[in-house]
Amino acid sequence: QVQLVESGGGLVQPGGSLRLSCAASKYTLNYYSIGWFRQAPGKEREGVSCISSSDGSTYYADSVKGRFTISRDDADNTVYLQMNSLKPEDTANYLCAADFLPRCTLEPRPYDYWGQGTQVTVSS
Repeated sequence: QVQLVESGGGLVQPGGSLRLSCAASKYTLNYYSIGWFRQAPGKEREGVSCISSSDGSTYYADSVKGRFTISRDDADNTVYLQMNSLKPEDTANYLCAADFLPRCTLEPRPYDYWGQGTQVTVSS
């Protein structure tokens, strides 16, 4: 069973940037499609971005297009989420998820493996 650990969250001012990491242990991450999700208190879990295992295709929620970039580093066995031009509404706990999906999805239900999350707070 793949184990996922997120890192890189923190407090940042509006307009700032953060890079989140999703590191995997025990198994090679490129066998899995990976999704980044976020959940704010009292809100449903929302798909932010994902990268497919089959061809590396990437997808983004409309709310983050042009600001967030997902990438995979096979040498580090890590998937990154570069977040630029951050807004207060991006504040949430960010989680990565993995599953044997040939094509990733921004829906959380198909993913069986989840990390614990890393908190991102955007505030002045």
